[in-house]
Amino acid sequence: MKKILFVCLGNICRSPMAEFVFRDLAQKRGLDGRFQAASAATSAEELGNPVHPGTRRRLAREGISTQGKRAALLTPEDYARYDLLIGMEERNLAAMRRILGGDPEGKLRRLLDFSPRPRDIADPWYTGDFDRTYDDVLEGCQALLDSLLAEEKASL
Repeated sequence: MKKILFVCLGNICRSPMAEFVFRDLAQKRGLDGRFQAASAATSAEELGNPVHPGTRRRLAREGISTQGKRAALLTPEDYARYDLLIGMEERNLAAMRRILGGDPEGKLRRLLDFSPRPRDIADPWYTGDFDRTYDDVLEGCQALLDSLLAEEKASL
């Protein structure tokens, strides 16, 4: 089972959106049990808070629930616990390297680096545009899942 941790600043908007979108995509493709997805924050400011209402509303339109999710903090131990640690933007990756003590195994990636148009995912906490964030997260999660499946196929 491939374990993936999605990471953003507060773990209330982008990274939980990616966590739940990725799970939904995998489930819809009949890939239950092949991947484990979770999410965490690089900052403790939202620790324990539920998913942002804008993210909850946007995912609810897709039939995706975030029930029970609370903001959690990225820890140094997460590096050994996960196969991939995926940031939403370059600033997340810099904070992740600091918290994790580097990236000796090359596990840190930016979500949209898997897509044909690599870029940061804007934080809807600041932009207010949860639709745009959803579109970017969906693009990244689809590309990530396709990449993981291609990697599995190549290793057979």
